[in-house]
Amino acid sequence: MKKIELEIVALSHSVTQSHNYAVVLGEKEGSRRLPIVIGSFEAQAIAVAMERMTPNRPLTHDLFKNTLETFNIELKEVVINNLLDGIFYARLVCLKDGELVEVDSRTSDALAMAVRFDCPIFSYEFILDAAGVVLEEDEDGSSSPTTEALVETGVEGESAALALDDYSLENLIKLLDEVLSEENYERAAEIRDEINKRKKRGG
Repeated sequence: MKKIELEIVALSHSVTQSHNYAVVLGEKEGSRRLPIVIGSFEAQAIAVAMERMTPNRPLTHDLFKNTLETFNIELKEVVINNLLDGIFYARLVCLKDGELVEVDSRTSDALAMAVRFDCPIFSYEFILDAAGVVLEEDEDGSSSPTTEALVETGVEGESAALALDDYSLENLIKLLDEVLSEENYERAAEIRDEINKRKKRGG
């Protein structure tokens, strides 16, 4: 399968889930975005590395990086390789003594490591088809407000406060279109997951 390279384009607080954050990955050569809801600890780990901050004591991901480097193991790339029941799965592709070794990982941890090793992030077409959203430009060529701007202002749309259980499958699909037009990726990820669960249950 052909791998598609992604990069972290946004890391924002989820206004719909108070203790969660959303990391948004974007195609390097495309307009699709892949929003992934992660925990606050993992979001902090990613943010610390992205901002090149140095904590007084190494965080867990820093410790893991230091351990790999101590034993001459290089993280070559991170691959988000599967999506099951709304959960993303990832692998760390490491190089040890000229041999490639793959290690299972939570996606959030894999991204935290990728930022620290400055290594590429990949996924596959079937994952972007299932969970990706397309970033459309306005007529003047400019994009809609960024995820960070939406979260900063708290803009979610009136429908955000309603429980997804209250919607029919047809209305969920309409709601997904609405929140995508607002670029509310974390809400879109929740709705997408609910739609996938409904379809697997047969509606």
